Amino acid sequence: MSYTAPVKDMLFDIEHLANIEQIAQIPGFEDAGLDTAAAVLEECAKFNEGVLAPLNWEGDKNPSSWNNGVVTTTPGFKQAFRQYAEGGWQGLQHPADFGGQGLPKTIGAACIEMTNSANMSFALCPLLTDGAIEALLTAGSDELKATYLEKLVTGEWTGTMNLTEPQAGSDLALVRTRAEPQPDGTYKVFGTKIFITYGEHDMAENIVHLVLARVQGAPEGVKGISLFVVPKFLVNKDGTLGARNDAHCVSIEHKLGIKASPTAVLQFGDHGGAVGYLVGEENRGLEYMFILMNAARYAVGMQGIAIAERAYQKAVQYAKDRVQSRPVDGSIAASAPIIHHPDVKRMLMTMRAYTEGCRAMSTVAAAAFDAAHHHPDADTRKQNQAFYEFMVPLVKGYSTEMSQEVTSLGVQVHGGMGFIEETGAAQYYRDAKILTIYEGTTAIQANDLVGRKTARDGGQVAKGIAAQIEKTEGELLASGTPAAQAVAKRLAAARKALVDVIDFVAGGTKASPNAVFAGSVPYLMLAGNVVAGWQLARSLLVAQDLLQKGQDAAFMRAKITTAQFYAEHILVKAPGLRDSIVEGAASVTELALEAF
Repeated sequence: MSYTAPVKDMLFDIEHLANIEQIAQIPGFEDAGLDTAAAVLEECAKFNEGVLAPLNWEGDKNPSSWNNGVVTTTPGFKQAFRQYAEGGWQGLQHPADFGGQGLPKTIGAACIEMTNSANMSFALCPLLTDGAIEALLTAGSDELKATYLEKLVTGEWTGTMNLTEPQAGSDLALVRTRAEPQPDGTYKVFGTKIFITYGEHDMAENIVHLVLARVQGAPEGVKGISLFVVPKFLVNKDGTLGARNDAHCVSIEHKLGIKASPTAVLQFGDHGGAVGYLVGEENRGLEYMFILMNAARYAVGMQGIAIAERAYQKAVQYAKDRVQSRPVDGSIAASAPIIHHPDVKRMLMTMRAYTEGCRAMSTVAAAAFDAAHHHPDADTRKQNQAFYEFMVPLVKGYSTEMSQEVTSLGVQVHGGMGFIEETGAAQYYRDAKILTIYEGTTAIQANDLVGRKTARDGGQVAKGIAAQIEKTEGELLASGTPAAQAVAKRLAAARKALVDVIDFVAGGTKASPNAVFAGSVPYLMLAGNVVAGWQLARSLLVAQDLLQKGQDAAFMRAKITTAQFYAEHILVKAPGLRDSIVEGAASVTELALEAF
């Protein structure tokens, strides 16, 4: 099935929730208003609908392959990547100084969603390159920037992140890859890295690996990890490619989903040592890598929204085409398309509401990122940074868990045909599973939300968000419409549940850590649910106003109905989550280990 980018919904969020015209007042973003956003999104839609989307099914059937160290990607991927790079899409959000377009994340995030909806396996390559660019921009020396950034930003070269080792999954304190200093200021790197997305491929002439390793004599644990650039091909002083580095792909994984994306096992230093270049200072590697990881975590959240959108579109089309059974209300005397059946509508509305809610949440988070990094006022930057940091685990954790439910519902709408690979619904379900795992599992996002984002400041930022939600409740009640009042009722109950949990987390993390962390993932799901619901409530207020002004009545009515559905079918889960978190810890922790 073809993919149609939801440009109208994206622009609604960008204009009315993210306030793109305010972002365009920030120095450097003067040309990045709504007109620019619309033009960029329309062009991005054409590329993704016409070039990448048709390759998605082919990538599942004919994935990347490995032969004697060489990885060959799915037919068509190499040519598509050249078009992607030549179109300037890799450099969309990156500085013009290095060949990028310097557009705000608020616009770039929508393009990330489109690329991942069209072809998630393909999109992983530029996603990791974005992270490598961010890390080098922040911590790279002038020499490293001059050597690598322009080639990465223009898409001539691609980037990777190398954290995981066979004995060290998420526990990076166990990293054993070592780096030995050389007289010329370089390092020799030795070790094995696994699960390296696009660690080897044929789509670009060089691959720039960012590798975590320990310098001899470094402290034990995470405090002794450094970050290195280890290119596939060494770079000569004139910028041309030199000798092949001692970094080789020894295999690629056979996976449940995202099959066209090569997930490599990389071996460094089997032939004398891979040449590496220190990024920043020794023993600060994890700090720098977190820059890359946070960029990637937000992008993975966008992947969840993207795959949910693709599954929703496919399910809607199938429900309109598939004729099966008479409607229960007798409105049609013969068998009818299944979209007439109430439970199919319920499933489609669930898919739609989840996807639109998470898209709205992520767009608002992107706007906060732009203000945090570029606004001239220091207090405004600080406030937006705190808000964005709180939102990252929600965008990553909630949106990806949401995608599991939505893609599963997509299979269910298809019935038995959804279980058949040829229909394509199963691919989205399989592809979505990795999203809750890589760049930090949902539990890791939840631990971050509990420890760094809630307990550390006594819940101040979280309660500040709750206060903003309460203000929206007042605006809903003041509007007086039945839909707004219905949403206000559910939003108020959800907010109160969230505040109870914030108090529980902030007050109990030190005294009763097991009790708090037993509910960490439910807390993340509660917070994500409430924030996404809040953004849809804001959408409802805007849509009501525009409807009264006669603007795009069908779209605005759909916005209002979707927001009300979310409130009455998804937000209502919040009080139950509150009870499980605050009152249910004992039943998680008390069963004797030998009883499992």
